[in-house]
Amino acid sequence: MMEITDSFRHKGLRKQLVKELRDKGIKNEKVLKTIAKLPRHLFMDQAFLKFAYQDKAFPIGCDQTISQPYTVAFQTQLLDVKPYEKVLEVGTGSGYQAAVLVALKAQVFTIERQKDLYARTKKFLPKIGYHPMFIYGDGYKGLPKIAPFDKIIVTCGAPFIPEDLLDQLKIGGRLVIPIGEGDIQKMTLMVRTSKTTFEKSNYGDFSFVPMLPQKS
Repeated sequence: MMEITDSFRHKGLRKQLVKELRDKGIKNEKVLKTIAKLPRHLFMDQAFLKFAYQDKAFPIGCDQTISQPYTVAFQTQLLDVKPYEKVLEVGTGSGYQAAVLVALKAQVFTIERQKDLYARTKKFLPKIGYHPMFIYGDGYKGLPKIAPFDKIIVTCGAPFIPEDLLDQLKIGGRLVIPIGEGDIQKMTLMVRTSKTTFEKSNYGDFSFVPMLPQKS
């Protein structure tokens, strides 16, 4: 049985982490406040607990990682989430990014391809008070039945921008996705400006676990 504790020490370490994120250029106060409240140590394997509030990524099993807090903060800031917006997350992983989005009062739909990870996170997140909608499926395809979305976030390195995800974005909506084939991806923002047009911006280099190959 997992013990759910969040001590003064954990809170102090989160405060230090938030200061570090601020120093690295994260300016969105709502995002920083959310990270200050979110017990990241609960999302991690026992072996890494003492490192939970370092600004680093760590393994979570199934060849996946919990993203570096800076990366989570950067993507979330770029996504510019407003309360009650419908947000699609591709790559549930540990559930940490989904919890950040839920805490920002978004209506979150999160897709995971790894069955074990999906089952584990679906069971875990509600235990600590976060209730996104969990979907086991192929992130490349998005969720056409639930679309359109105000915002879409991809939390794994994609070799290209899936057309299905662009199609499922509302006009004025934002898609944040790391694009690249190797170990390094370019953080990319796509803003849908009309039914047929998108505005593309790049925001520097990041390193993500690769997106699993598209299911045929």
